[in-house]
Amino acid sequence: MLKSEFKNITPVDRPIVITSTLSNPNWLAGFVSGEGCFDIDISKSKSTSIGHRVQLRFRIKQHERDIKLMELLIKYLGSGKIYKDPKLPKLELKIVKISNITKIIIPFFEINPLLGVKQLDFLDWCKVANLISEGSHLTNEGLEKIRIIKSGMNTGRKLTKF
Repeated sequence: MLKSEFKNITPVDRPIVITSTLSNPNWLAGFVSGEGCFDIDISKSKSTSIGHRVQLRFRIKQHERDIKLMELLIKYLGSGKIYKDPKLPKLELKIVKISNITKIIIPFFEINPLLGVKQLDFLDWCKVANLISEGSHLTNEGLEKIRIIKSGMNTGRKLTKF
């Protein structure tokens, strides 16, 4: 249908950009502002006393043609794994190890702040990181605090209109 509407347009292939280094941390902060995700996974677990596990996740998704960029991001950050979507031409860089989150990701974005609403998600994510470091995620009260914070992040965030 799209082609029928644009009969006189000749599509071109998207060029592959080959970069061997990331030299500006602000580029990464800007990229994550648009393409990154700070989220929280709460799942059932038989190995915890309250029956749930809390996991912070830092994720970036890209088309599989951008594998070199994803590898470069892992090299730059010194952390992360790449996962291939089995059904779509999509890759996901994911960092979940709490020590990497607290020692690499949080300090990086404290020094190189995000812009826009993503900064609000990051700040909420940091609140949960603090709750986890205090051990609050192992209590029902702490888990409830985390659920409330999570519910207001990302697509659950209510923004005020100007």
